[in-house]
Amino acid sequence: MAFSAPRRQPLYASHPHTRLARLPTPVHEAVLPGTGRLLIKRDDVSGVPYGGNKVRKLEFLLGRAMAAGADAVITFGAAGSNHALATAIYAKLLGLRCHSMLVPQVNARSICRNLLRGYAAGARLHPCANRRDTALCVASVFRETYARSGRYPHVIPPGGSSPVGALGFVNAAFELADQVPEEGMPDVIYLPSGTMGTCVGLLLGLRLRGLETRIEAVSVTTAPFSCMEKAKALFQATNRLLHAADPSLPLLAFPHHQFSFRKEFLGAGYGIYTTDGVAAVRQAGAIAGIRLEGTYTGKAFAALLADARRGALDGKRVLFWNTYNGRDFGADIEGLDYRELPIPFHAYFEQDVQPLDQV
Repeated sequence: MAFSAPRRQPLYASHPHTRLARLPTPVHEAVLPGTGRLLIKRDDVSGVPYGGNKVRKLEFLLGRAMAAGADAVITFGAAGSNHALATAIYAKLLGLRCHSMLVPQVNARSICRNLLRGYAAGARLHPCANRRDTALCVASVFRETYARSGRYPHVIPPGGSSPVGALGFVNAAFELADQVPEEGMPDVIYLPSGTMGTCVGLLLGLRLRGLETRIEAVSVTTAPFSCMEKAKALFQATNRLLHAADPSLPLLAFPHHQFSFRKEFLGAGYGIYTTDGVAAVRQAGAIAGIRLEGTYTGKAFAALLADARRGALDGKRVLFWNTYNGRDFGADIEGLDYRELPIPFHAYFEQDVQPLDQV
């Protein structure tokens, strides 16, 4: 590299943030034939009462909202969005109102759990049938919020994947480098790519730290949420944000050699489980003792298993970044009646889930 790679996490002093995560998250080792070494990065326990990859992003996203003096946030996702749920939970802890704009998706058991938990966190859950519906609903919330407090709500994008949200995973790359000796750093990291803030933030952090670990970003959504064009644009925008705050951090070219965007494990679309993904969920539990699910992490682990079977990972140090929440919130939704939710959400509780939903 043509610059001196920093040895510290570069962001907490120069960007608004609020401490939400319990860091560093552990790195565990598992045994998987076809790999030289398998590590598991346990972001499933990144926070209390809710873990997963969103907590790192929300430190900066909600920190920005607090610094702006907002008293409410708006965010977006599908009906069972983990991001929308995480935002609701941590916004409540910070005393912020949360509005979740939620669009339909194929039914799964996790949707019911997430809807009820978001409701328990005090979020306003807004059913939005399409983009026009979403825009009208957002406009209504802006008017309502301003009329109440004289302030507009702070907007958080889907998945928390903006340059500000990606900062959490620039730091995460530095965290990993501090946990694992340089000679033991993984050759490759597998993780799901939904809205790309996690994988792109990691990629930028690895480059800034001077590490050549490759990212295998396993797509679980379609464009424009997850695609190479978005990866490049988000990488460059996040890099510019860092450079503006600290000019000693260089502007870098997108490292094509260090980033693989995998579309072959998506299946029929977002939130639709695949046979390989469901099998991978079971195998992850058996070999690593971790709990995955069928929308995101199961598909990413399926890619890892497939590459191991075909010999692509022989002798390689491999890391699986577990982005799923591992905290049990069953007690928080016990006894809640789904009929208290807006009527369009009732169908998720009254209709069958998809056939492959066994997790």
